[in-house]
Amino acid sequence: MYRAYYRKYRPAAFTDVVGQEHITRTLENAVKSGKISHAYLFTGSRGTGKTSCAKILAKAVNCLNPQNGNPCNECEICRGIDGGSVLDIIEIDAASNNGVDNIRDLREEANFTPAAAKYRVYIIDEVHMLSIGAFNALLKTLEEPPAHVIFILATTEVHKLPSTILSRCQRFDFKRIEPEKIAGRLKDVAKRENLNLADSGAMLIARIADGAMRDALSLLDRCSSVEGEIDSAAVADSAGLAGREYIFELCDCIIKKDCAKALETIDRLYRNSCDMERLLLELTNHFRNLMISKAVSDCRNMIICSDGELETIRRQSESTTLGTIMACIDALTDSAADMKQGANRRTAAELCVIRLCTPSLDSDISSLIRRISELEKLVAQKGALPSASAESKKPDLKPAAEQSEPLVLQEPPKAEEPAAREAVTHSEETGERPVTQPFDKWPEVLELLFSRDKSLIVMLTGSSAYIHNGKYLLIKGSPVLEMYLKTGEYSKTIKQAVSEVTGKSYTLGVYNSSPQSAAKSPLSDLLSKARLLGVEIKEE
Repeated sequence: MYRAYYRKYRPAAFTDVVGQEHITRTLENAVKSGKISHAYLFTGSRGTGKTSCAKILAKAVNCLNPQNGNPCNECEICRGIDGGSVLDIIEIDAASNNGVDNIRDLREEANFTPAAAKYRVYIIDEVHMLSIGAFNALLKTLEEPPAHVIFILATTEVHKLPSTILSRCQRFDFKRIEPEKIAGRLKDVAKRENLNLADSGAMLIARIADGAMRDALSLLDRCSSVEGEIDSAAVADSAGLAGREYIFELCDCIIKKDCAKALETIDRLYRNSCDMERLLLELTNHFRNLMISKAVSDCRNMIICSDGELETIRRQSESTTLGTIMACIDALTDSAADMKQGANRRTAAELCVIRLCTPSLDSDISSLIRRISELEKLVAQKGALPSASAESKKPDLKPAAEQSEPLVLQEPPKAEEPAAREAVTHSEETGERPVTQPFDKWPEVLELLFSRDKSLIVMLTGSSAYIHNGKYLLIKGSPVLEMYLKTGEYSKTIKQAVSEVTGKSYTLGVYNSSPQSAAKSPLSDLLSKARLLGVEIKEE
């Protein structure tokens, strides 16, 4: 009879367990020294070896000829446990046996001495599924069990266990297995099964398994029917990663703000029986991949996809901003949650896509941040200071005598003193003209400020920033911005954010590009009016 790979290649000794050396070493030493606890708790994500280690431990404590803390797998007891003929090893699925009566039966059976083995071992899988009454019934026996009884509890959700149970067990936390170790194990299994498994295919299986060896072996079992070499393309096809072009197509529509094409794509998917809730979840996961690609330089091990898809993800992430990606994730998450309560899932998905393609329809803070981030990126790409031929679009950077002075806040103003002002002018001694250039990291500063002070970010909506003479940061924005910057706390928050983004400290100020007309003296104004009235004025 055919046996699945995950059963056929289940570890038979602690030395066969992959990626859990910190646990297997401790259990081996405990068996060698004879320091066997009455209760163990194995916790961790699925497929990391909890049940396998529980069965190995059950064999090791009962083995007639243990080998350095490991079962020999050759004696009568070991072969009986593997074959299921030794009735002293009891496996209980708490998901289907979670009532008080089931635990009461267990307590009564525990009083009987083992029939063939040295210890009666109870392996309770998914123990977090037990009811409160069942936990209470198990508590006394777990605390003071008979000398011939060992409890091994396994769970993926340890936070659901009562503290009274946790305090009576030796706890072992199983980690997710590293992709390199999973790939090595897969290559070994493929060699035994005469499979042509390429390195790229083994690594893709390892990444899809997400730290679970059982899932990796199951996927390899599925790929074993592939003719020829099992490479990344074959694995992607077997795992269902292929054929997701519609996700990339929808993402391109959102980035390009092509609402009509996005709605046409949703209509086509709906007519092909695509579940709208699953579509939003897949889009959320895709934008998560864009976020990782944008934030992490080497993201290969953090994104589950083929090499071709990874290139598309990188291209899409480079064509947008991190603020836009985060805003899309928030909108998709909210829409997916609301969809569970709505009556028409298709309409909800269409509304969500329309909002993503048309951010101007939303007035919430995250949408405003997205619009600011996109505008700042556009300014950074095209340049805030055009060539000399476009003089009309240049910021007015005339000498101080010909324009208004920018406000420079050296320190937060005191209560009894007005805000300190300092004119930023060109040097009179050297005749050098001031150097002002766009501050291209301003979108990153806005993203950082959004997480700290949402009231301040509203005032900075539509603002831009310039670096003047290498030491001044001049902000250009709404007319009330100067009033906000006079508030010491707001000024301090902005300066701190700029410092964290750039690693430099700048003097903060407000950039004012409107020219200021030269002030006339009262005498010259009076002489002008007199000449208009025909009065002859003699100048000496």
